[in-house]
Amino acid sequence: MDDPVQPRNASVRQFFILGLTKDGRRFRPSDWAERLCGVMSQFRPAGSGGANAHLKYSPYVRPTVLDGNKAVVVHEDLRKIEPLAYHFVLDFAKDNDLQVVDACLLPDTDGDKRSA
Repeated sequence: MDDPVQPRNASVRQFFILGLTKDGRRFRPSDWAERLCGVMSQFRPAGSGGANAHLKYSPYVRPTVLDGNKAVVVHEDLRKIEPLAYHFVLDFAKDNDLQVVDACLLPDTDGDKRSA
């Protein structure tokens, strides 16, 4: 089964589904990211559930905000633990014509400062 949407850079471990359609319109409903992440909350690393697991988002699919727009961060490890869930998320983005972009980690410049 081919991915309907694939991040461009194979070394990237995460990607964003933005709450913007490909033509730049804001996606509705306004709580779409929380709803999608809620559905995906059951997919997590083995043993990481704990007593309140039903109240937490999955570490593989988390809501966030980028430039004032809702977004969802998807980690590639979801594909390993549950390929159908991974494809569900990608199909959601494709079916709703949402923008998908590679995540990029920026270096922590404050961490390099040392006091004398």
